[in-house]
Amino acid sequence: MTTVSRTFTVEPSPSVVIAYLQDFGNAEQWDPGTERCTRLDSGPVRVGSRWHNVSKIAGMTTELDYELTELAGDRIVFVGRNDSATSTDTITVAPHGTGSEVTYEAVIEMKGAAKLAAPLVKLVFEKIGSDTEEDLTNVLNGLVG
Repeated sequence: MTTVSRTFTVEPSPSVVIAYLQDFGNAEQWDPGTERCTRLDSGPVRVGSRWHNVSKIAGMTTELDYELTELAGDRIVFVGRNDSATSTDTITVAPHGTGSEVTYEAVIEMKGAAKLAAPLVKLVFEKIGSDTEEDLTNVLNGLVG
């Protein structure tokens, strides 16, 4: 199992950050690996909403179906699954001055033969974590004003 976590501050209030991040389709704007993220259901975003995510990571295309499993106050949890991995992305948002402190934690569990790649996965996802932090900070700060 690989865990990557980043904590950073942004200008928008927690309510603005939560409203934006609860729609995983927005990952196309802030996740450097995401090529497409398509909603699989309709209506308001709620626990149980699902997205199909196509990403390119280390030159390889991977597809996961994500579900919003928790949306409670300051916390959002998405779980993505395919045949070779499960990714649990937990986002916590707290007030910080007039803005927010965001903690984004991704836990990637490889399945079957893919477990052999776990040490490489950690290195790749640490780099992706840094890139995601930078992109997400820029996108969230762009929501102000």
